[in-house]
Amino acid sequence: MKLKALLPPRPHGESGWVGRTLTAGVAVAVLATARPADSWVWVVLGATFGVFLAGSVLMATRPYVAFALLSAVAVCNALIAGYPQSNALVLVLVSITDIAVIDFRRRGNRPIIAAGIGIAAAYGVSAWLFDQSDSWYFTQVLWAAVLTAFGLNRRQYEAQARQTEQLLEQTQLAHSEHARAAALEERGRIARDLHDVLAHSLGALSVQLEVAEALLAERSDTAGALERVRRSRKLAVQGLTEARSAVAALRADEVPELPAALAALAEQHEKDHGTRVRLMVTGQKKLESGVTVALLGAAREALTNAAKHAPGQIVDMRLVYDDGVRVSVRNKGATSGEGFGLAGMRERLALVGGTLTAGADGDDWLVVAEVE
Repeated sequence: MKLKALLPPRPHGESGWVGRTLTAGVAVAVLATARPADSWVWVVLGATFGVFLAGSVLMATRPYVAFALLSAVAVCNALIAGYPQSNALVLVLVSITDIAVIDFRRRGNRPIIAAGIGIAAAYGVSAWLFDQSDSWYFTQVLWAAVLTAFGLNRRQYEAQARQTEQLLEQTQLAHSEHARAAALEERGRIARDLHDVLAHSLGALSVQLEVAEALLAERSDTAGALERVRRSRKLAVQGLTEARSAVAALRADEVPELPAALAALAEQHEKDHGTRVRLMVTGQKKLESGVTVALLGAAREALTNAAKHAPGQIVDMRLVYDDGVRVSVRNKGATSGEGFGLAGMRERLALVGGTLTAGADGDDWLVVAEVE
């Protein structure tokens, strides 16, 4: 559900149809009790009441036209408010209330002040024409001031409501953009995970099967082909394990603890390549599944590179828990360059706030993956 729907719509400069209908009803009820002696008073009351209705209708769409009409109603009725039993005061009060509700934007309250001065002057003329006392005059002005304050308060409330609606809209837009960015980031992460797992495993599997095919077709070397098929099976099992780990991380399922996962990786590497891997673990800490998978992937890629560029050389792998967590893989012999595998690992580590460095360290090649 949209946040904007939590609040009812409030048209600009609108006091509300219900409120205006009730106001008009009150005016009609009060005017019905009027008993002016002269018929011209009824003409003025009837005509100005019609103008009042027109001004009320135009408040939302033509605020300045509505202001002119309502001001005319208020001033005209203020001029005859001193006439005995005219009840013209009611039209003055409802008109000034509607005027105070109108939003004049950059003009602020100046139109309202001008209307108030005109009404106060008209009351003074009416008091003089119909011989009303000073207390009558000040009472009428006080009533007008009270209703003006009421209208201004109503307008302020509507302005705050509109600002709240705009804020809710902006918040909803910000949430939508954040969700969209998060979805795009997650799609990128899934793409990298699938590439790292499938490209590595399937690529190596394809090479082994091609060699096996060549051994059978060209040399009829059944023993050699069988060995390649066995390697292919190991690669398939390893790829399946990697894929399960990646999916578990994406689904926020439980993944193996990093020390155990690295120990299994080292053992598998020794079996596949006949190369000793020395693992040392310092400290202990619970890690998020995404961090575990990223560090494990970096270690796996480093071992693959070591087997490719420095076969038969002992590999030292260290896991250190300090302020963060660091996995380093060191192998004897030169390992030149950096392929797409380590670049992908660097991107994956960046998603979990980590870094990866790879390069020569004396006569060794050192890969360090670290997450703060």
